Amino acid sequence: MNPKEITKTYTNGEVTILWQAALCQHSGVCVKNLHNVFKPQTQPWIQMEHASSEEIVATVAKCPSGALSIVENK
Repeated sequence: MNPKEITKTYTNGEVTILWQAALCQHSGVCVKNLHNVFKPQTQPWIQMEHASSEEIVATVAKCPSGALSIVENK
């Protein structure tokens, strides 16, 4: 599989982050805004247990490329 075609999801039970590798420009906005959740040197690189759902949603909304998006769990 082409690494650029990778799509991954991460959830905390309240919200789910969808990450689309092909769209990611590696601007670092997510890491700079919420470094305790977005850790590119760690696996998994998104660790949602380290922030509130509100903080996560606010940070994902700042993603300039749209590689990160939120799906609210029902």
